[in-house]
Amino acid sequence: MKSQSESSLLSAVRSTRGEKILEVDGTVTTQPVLEHVGISTWPGRLILTDHALYFEALRVVSYDIPKRYDLSDDLNQTVKPELTGPWGTRLFDKAVLYKSISLSEPAIIEFPELKGHTRRDYWLAVIREILYVHRFINKFHITGIEKDDALSKASLGILRVQAIQEISSSSTVCFESLLMFNLCDQLPGGDLILETLANMSSSRGLNWGNNIVASGGMYSISALTTVSNLGVMFGSSSNNPSEAGLLVGELAVGEMSSLERAVKESRENYKKVVLAQETVNGVKADGIDTNLAVMKELLLPVMEVGKWLLSLVYWDDPLKSLLFSLISTFIIFRGWLGYTLALTLVLIAIFMVVTRFCNQGRPLVGLKVMAPPPMNTMEQLLAVQNAISLAEHLVQDGNIVLLKFRALLLSIFPQASDRFAALLVFMALILALVPSKYMLLVVFLETFTRYSPLRKASTERWMRRLREWWFSIPAAPVVLETQRQKEKDAKKRK
Repeated sequence: MKSQSESSLLSAVRSTRGEKILEVDGTVTTQPVLEHVGISTWPGRLILTDHALYFEALRVVSYDIPKRYDLSDDLNQTVKPELTGPWGTRLFDKAVLYKSISLSEPAIIEFPELKGHTRRDYWLAVIREILYVHRFINKFHITGIEKDDALSKASLGILRVQAIQEISSSSTVCFESLLMFNLCDQLPGGDLILETLANMSSSRGLNWGNNIVASGGMYSISALTTVSNLGVMFGSSSNNPSEAGLLVGELAVGEMSSLERAVKESRENYKKVVLAQETVNGVKADGIDTNLAVMKELLLPVMEVGKWLLSLVYWDDPLKSLLFSLISTFIIFRGWLGYTLALTLVLIAIFMVVTRFCNQGRPLVGLKVMAPPPMNTMEQLLAVQNAISLAEHLVQDGNIVLLKFRALLLSIFPQASDRFAALLVFMALILALVPSKYMLLVVFLETFTRYSPLRKASTERWMRRLREWWFSIPAAPVVLETQRQKEKDAKKRK
């Protein structure tokens, strides 16, 4: 890192901030780096410093002026994996997308390789590490030598990953687990770890005890001291570690610190998350038909309750519907609806507690689902096509409803618009004058008595009139305009 930072790379651009180069890629022709901005694609050299990401487009014999993608300022940056491909197709998962409010359109950095996306994953991890450490610095307003120490921690993590890559033949290195700020972003309670780090940094003046060692109750000296001992200086602050605590070599021995407590709690929570994720991975099923069968079995109680309510609404059993309507009307009229919902939640909690005590020591019974007959590739494609067609029809019906409401609001059909306006005024008067308890009572009685023997004939007649009125409303016109036509119209206006 010291040799790279002392070279001529970006020397003029970095001189104002004293940035240190952490990684360079794209200098070898067999491993190019491509930048996609809009429809243009350029090969070049990618450079990561402890403050920003630089891309130098390759010209005939030299590199162009570097583009700076700032990672240190609060610009609402987004760094995530992205798909790329020829002519804008999304085929290859080998790129990183950078987006911020300072850019008119996002930049996509592609790392081509024959198989896998290990190279992209590495760059994604190290870019996020620098981004997250600056978010940590900006969030807790860390300055001075504490800021230099935080940057040193991120730099040491990246150097550790580079060293492991050099000595390890395995291509399945989990980069995020080796980078502190990446790991804190993913761990449960990682925000509490960072908050503890910031509090310790502000209270001690120099956060020299934040690098946790595997031994409990012991923590290492500051990362800034370690980096300085390697010959790389960060910032201009003095480098005098605090003398608080009992020092034994480079370790401080004492009671468990607040940082160690936060890390220990996060580790315990992470173990629970891992166990839960294993159960999630174990129940994942392949195939649309199988997943639909599992979902249908899980939603069976809800579907049964829905069928029971529909039977009450349609008065399939008049005695049950009458009793339900009378009891519900009394509850709403007395204002006991909130107490009824609270009692329902308490009964569910009691059921859970009783089930827990009754099932102690018994093996967990899995959900039994009747597996659907296997589908070949053609049947699966037809099922997907039918699902897409159904979704298309639903979207079309939704657009028609919105266009008809637009026609009502714009009075394209005056007679229907007048009725709709009168209905809105009537509803406004009801909302303003009638108490909410009575409105809820009226809505309930209207819903649960419309198909009763006394009202069924009139309900069917009014529903028919309502459908006829709705079908008579024309949809507002829609004009489809392509981007090319829009550009031509704009040129004609100029």
